[in-house]
Amino acid sequence: QLQLVESGGGLVQPGESLRLSCAASGFTLGYYAIGWFRQAPGKEREGVSCISGSGGSTKYADSVKGRFTISKDNDKNTVYLQMNSLKPEDTAVYYCAAHYYCSGPRITNWGQGTQVTVSS
Repeated sequence: QLQLVESGGGLVQPGESLRLSCAASGFTLGYYAIGWFRQAPGKEREGVSCISGSGGSTKYADSVKGRFTISKDNDKNTVYLQMNSLKPEDTAVYYCAAHYYCSGPRITNWGQGTQVTVSS
């Protein structure tokens, strides 16, 4: 069964950094695109970033461009989201999902996500 587990969230102050991890089990990440999504209280889930199966192509939402970096370590079967210069509006539960390609539908169920809270 394809499964992804998110971790690395926490409470930070504005301007600080966090690195989220998305660990895969039951499949090899190198064959799938992985997307990061987030859902803030009272808002719909939105796409944040995506990385292709090869890792050679990445996409970012305009709101995080220049601050967030997505990467993958195929040896560890894990995708990371490095989040720098965090803002209060980045507060949300962050989820990852697998796709055959970044613009395609997800092929994994939503996990529990990891909470990111940016507050002074």
